[in-house]
Amino acid sequence: MGIRNRFFWLAAVTGLLLDQLSKYWVAQNFELTTPPDSIPLWPGVFYFTYVTNTGAAFSLFSNNGEWLKWLSMAVSVGLIALGLGVTLPNRWEQVGYGLILSGALGNGIDRVLAGEVIDFLDFRLIRFPIFNLADVCINIGIACLLISALHSSKKNGVD
Repeated sequence: MGIRNRFFWLAAVTGLLLDQLSKYWVAQNFELTTPPDSIPLWPGVFYFTYVTNTGAAFSLFSNNGEWLKWLSMAVSVGLIALGLGVTLPNRWEQVGYGLILSGALGNGIDRVLAGEVIDFLDFRLIRFPIFNLADVCINIGIACLLISALHSSKKNGVD
């Protein structure tokens, strides 16, 4: 007998470890300054830039984001219950939900322990808000769930 939803757990653990290790590396190797400490990896396009965020995506709710830590933890608990209690039908769903769990838990841990998250991925070419690997995991997880839904609807003849 194998582990139920093994791709879910693999995605969740891998995503969480990469997120937390990358944030630790940034905190150890950059200074939290104004203007932010930044290293160009591809000048004019992509930088590592150390900032913190007390809010959600795009710094939404920055002045009143206390509830975000509880939302992150509630989503995490719900997804852990899903992974333990339900056999997810395919790898896309397992990876999708696992990555969303890793992102919610990664940012949730930061909010509970520090009251803010570390952001550092800075795409300046498109002037996108600075983000972190937890955010990347959540977005890739959503994409996996959309792919799963598309595959499922095509398989069932739904257009």
